[in-house]
Amino acid sequence: ILFYFILFPQQIQLTEQKQEFNKRHTKTRRRSLSRSISQSSTESFSSAYSDSSEDESSPKDKLQKTSKGLSDFCIKNIKYASHGRREIEIAEQEMPALMVLRKRAGGEKPLAGAKVVGCTHITAQTAVLIETLCALGAQCRWAACNIFSTQNSVAAALAEAGISVFAWRGESEEDFWWCIDRCVSAQTWQPNMILDDGGDLTHWIHKKYSTMFLKIKGIVEESVTGVYRLYQLSKAGRLCVPAMNVNDSVTKQKFDNLYCCKESILDGLKRTTDVMFGGKQVVVCGYGEVGKGCCAALKALGAIVYVTEVDPICALQASMDGFRVIKLSEIVRQVDMVITCTGNKNVVVREHLDRMKNGCIICNMGHSNTEIDLAGLRAADLKWEHVRPQVDHIVWPDGKRIVLLAEGRLLNLSCSTVPSFVLSITATTQVFYYFCLLMFADEYVASLHLSTFEAHLTELTDEQAKYLGIGKHGPFKPNYYR
Repeated sequence: ILFYFILFPQQIQLTEQKQEFNKRHTKTRRRSLSRSISQSSTESFSSAYSDSSEDESSPKDKLQKTSKGLSDFCIKNIKYASHGRREIEIAEQEMPALMVLRKRAGGEKPLAGAKVVGCTHITAQTAVLIETLCALGAQCRWAACNIFSTQNSVAAALAEAGISVFAWRGESEEDFWWCIDRCVSAQTWQPNMILDDGGDLTHWIHKKYSTMFLKIKGIVEESVTGVYRLYQLSKAGRLCVPAMNVNDSVTKQKFDNLYCCKESILDGLKRTTDVMFGGKQVVVCGYGEVGKGCCAALKALGAIVYVTEVDPICALQASMDGFRVIKLSEIVRQVDMVITCTGNKNVVVREHLDRMKNGCIICNMGHSNTEIDLAGLRAADLKWEHVRPQVDHIVWPDGKRIVLLAEGRLLNLSCSTVPSFVLSITATTQVFYYFCLLMFADEYVASLHLSTFEAHLTELTDEQAKYLGIGKHGPFKPNYYR
């Protein structure tokens, strides 16, 4: 022992310090851990001040004003506007098409008279979209479609710029609907356009302010979930205005859903769990564009990836891409991670959770928070432990722990950053859908982003165009292309 002490005195000292630390902090471990975690950039600059009494109070209880006297907003703290402005400016550099649109059409104000009420993720990237709509002549009011994804500093920057924003990170369910209601129910302002992501805003207007649809000219919807809800309204004969399906545009399906998820899935998992992917067994539920992106990223880092599917076409694609297609019940006992990407409900239920091994990570990359059966997780025999921002341990009576991320909500916008360039493609498509519904819009949006890569398009000859039966300058894809 003396020999070991002489050779390794620092090791023994560190061991003693560790034991003393554990002894002192056993009772306060959960609080210490949650505060020691480095803040995700998506939590925004204001999160660093979360210990102040000012920030602990509800934004609904605070009267705030911008430097120009605007008070028609509700955010975490207007003081962080300058930091949010820097975040927006950084995003602008990676969103070239929107900046081009501002230059080309800003002087003409083609959206003059448009009063857009929006409900999306409020991040630096969506702020660029919102300010582009304003630069083109629209008036905007905005709420958040996700209780975890709002960047508080960005919301402050938008408010300081004169845009009425009602959102903050970590809203309760009651806060969420309160913000949407405040956004919609302004006495001196009535929307004539809706920009929705998930359908909650459209649902709320139908429920409480249905007479507004007399003046609303259309709905622009981005997500699978929101589009599904619109189809439900249509079948019931309750969709009384035109609705534009951005989710099925080529630029959304082939770029945002695939490339955004391909990059952000790893970021979200790393930020929340610090997990190593090499050698881990992962099951991805759903092999649509989102699932394809997640599988490709996980496979590239050495994970062993399985896929579950209901669609034989997607299942065949997964098989030919080198993934084993299997039922969740057949593989759930041995996997280290379960990632849902279906847009459906109850994809992972209590029966699956009971069979998962200790430490299994479960998260959702689909838009809705219904893919994981949270009702089964909130059963009386299970214990919930909040250990980090957006990380909960669900503890079984025998001590088994399952790691649930973002309460089953969208992982990549709740717990990570998303690439601005990819969102630029979707955001530009949304702006264009206020003007037209032509296939050419997708191709034009794509062309606006090519200069970033110094890509040069080949031009068809007259003979080639005639042979293909298309115009020399497009559109090159048929309307049914997805």
